[in-house]
Amino acid sequence: MPPQAKVPPKALPPAQRFRAEIEKARSDGVATSDLVLQLTFGDTAKLKRDRTVPTDDIQFVSGEFRYLGVKVVEGGAEASSLVVLRA
Repeated sequence: MPPQAKVPPKALPPAQRFRAEIEKARSDGVATSDLVLQLTFGDTAKLKRDRTVPTDDIQFVSGEFRYLGVKVVEGGAEASSLVVLRA
């Protein structure tokens, strides 16, 4: 019997991944105003459509998209990341 290929672990949905990263940054003392979520268009769409995300976690205010109070910048990235503006 040929060896089976290892299946890579499934990536967390953007909502779960970035909730954990935002919470860690906050616990490290980084202010929410110093955080920006730079998301790919695909991750942005997944985050907006994720039915497990409470409606209070996503806001659209004054033309700005925010997740857990963190400003979201859509597109312009090869990979999504949480960016700390000031350390």
